[in-house]
Amino acid sequence: MNLVTGATGFLGTHLLAKLILQQEKTIAIFRNEKKKDHSIKILLKDHAITTTSITEYIQWEQADILDVPRLEEVFKKGIKHLYHCAGFISNSPSDYKKMRRMHIHGTKNIVNLSIALGVKKMCHVSSIATLSPDEISNQITEKITISEQDKTNVYAIAKYGAEREVWRATQEGLDAVIVNPGVILGDGFEASGSGLILKKAKDGFPFYIPKKTGFVDVYDCVEIMYQLTNHEISTQRFILVSENTSFKKVMTCIAEKYQTKPPRYKLTKTLFYLVWLFESALSIFGYKKQTNLDLIKNMNSTSEYDNLKIKETLNYQFRSLEESIDRIAKRDTK
Repeated sequence: MNLVTGATGFLGTHLLAKLILQQEKTIAIFRNEKKKDHSIKILLKDHAITTTSITEYIQWEQADILDVPRLEEVFKKGIKHLYHCAGFISNSPSDYKKMRRMHIHGTKNIVNLSIALGVKKMCHVSSIATLSPDEISNQITEKITISEQDKTNVYAIAKYGAEREVWRATQEGLDAVIVNPGVILGDGFEASGSGLILKKAKDGFPFYIPKKTGFVDVYDCVEIMYQLTNHEISTQRFILVSENTSFKKVMTCIAEKYQTKPPRYKLTKTLFYLVWLFESALSIFGYKKQTNLDLIKNMNSTSEYDNLKIKETLNYQFRSLEESIDRIAKRDTK
């Protein structure tokens, strides 16, 4: 039996599709019926998945990873493989405590129960945000991670703390791997996260940020997660990035597929500082800031992620950026 946390999220839903097609029984943790219904809607976009197959292979369990007694009930159902996808993404400093609870304390609960109740293997989903470049080559591999002292990104700190819980658990007997995906591209979730990039590009949004980072197809993510979880390799981390490129290029490619206008105007640091000052003033009256100084500092950054380790370990070939966006556009019309 598999267990997927964050099963109604973007990555979790696509992972459920993979597990259904593999005909594997899976417990899917969800928090509310609305998100569950949306997840099922996305699953049914795959012609090979039916309502019958979802019912046959997916057992829905409403739970919260911060609710230990409820989680324990779920874990007692006999979990062999665990995919920990649950998380919370935010750039707002006011969400730091919430992110710490979700990522660090939530992951602590997950790994403790995994050890106590005999989970065979765990795949933990982290982020490239927890990795730092080599000072000589400036390339980012799996070797160098951040620390709470040299990073101000609240999301990165929270994800780093979650990783430490996983590594601690491996010292106590848990078999685990960590994946660090880049910006994940896929369909079905345009209200938040990387889905916003797709939505804005589809709508002909005229602005772009001059940032270059790592991108990866959601299909590649779930395929690699599945292979690693069923592989003998353990206590390793892997960068999941198919291509290092700019947000402008990605948005332009999406716009071309949807026949809308590509982005034309660069969002400058000056503009973001003005937004930050405006939000800071409004925060006095309870407004939740969405912009922070770390985000502004990194908007012009160029990050180069090395995917050689996962390619060699699994002999894996990633989809191209163009292939990913073409598939997204085709599924989006269904």
